[in-house]
Amino acid sequence: MKSPNHKQLWGMVHVGPLPGTPRYEKNFESVVEKAVREAKALEQFGCTGILFENMHDVPYLKSHVGPEITAAMAVIGTEIRNQTKIPLGVQILAGANEAALSVAHAVGADWIRVEGFVFSHIADEGWIEACAGRLLRYRKELGASEIKIMADIKKKHSSHSITADVNIVETAKAAEFFGADAVVLTGASTGEEASVEELKKLKEGVSLPVLIGSGVTAQNISEYSVANGFIVGSFLKKGKDWKNELDPDAIQQITKSIQLL
Repeated sequence: MKSPNHKQLWGMVHVGPLPGTPRYEKNFESVVEKAVREAKALEQFGCTGILFENMHDVPYLKSHVGPEITAAMAVIGTEIRNQTKIPLGVQILAGANEAALSVAHAVGADWIRVEGFVFSHIADEGWIEACAGRLLRYRKELGASEIKIMADIKKKHSSHSITADVNIVETAKAAEFFGADAVVLTGASTGEEASVEELKKLKEGVSLPVLIGSGVTAQNISEYSVANGFIVGSFLKKGKDWKNELDPDAIQQITKSIQLL
């Protein structure tokens, strides 16, 4: 689904701590209910897509999660899908891209957000291996080619010193060549602004849609007017803190700002 000016606004649902994780509080029904409530609010107040992820499962595992996480995310995704009509995306931290794909396939989601699609890097969790070849083969095995991939490039919360000689455009071109459907540009960490100069270079250097994946606010969104869309989490929460409850006023502010681009 497209917004009136064809700019995508993906609102984040930061799913509460899931079973088996350190902060889980033994009430899965409340986790599901809160995720669904937030997804419905994002749709109601103007988001054009919903991206849900297991953000509260800190500290994250690396590349693989237990079956309890995949099952829980599938339950949550099914409930969101049943109660909303806008495009749905899935991310499972950290870099558990095959699990995210299996959840997306099970629930009928449209997208997955992928860490480490091309060029390995060092994240908080350790070494994240590039996964494009394996992931796309798995997608083919599932018969899930309709599920699209938004690939982070030079991802936040990570060190890219090993690939310092590969610039952001070359990274994006590799993602395009390997079959990504969109690339995601972020700042250094959650809530930090992405580089406007890097965005301009990406728009000139690749034909893929470019999404801004961190630091977007109603006040600075005009700086990213050439982007194809935005993934917004922190700004939509009370106090602009991703851990807090949704702020409906903030959602409406940013949707109005997008309409002015």
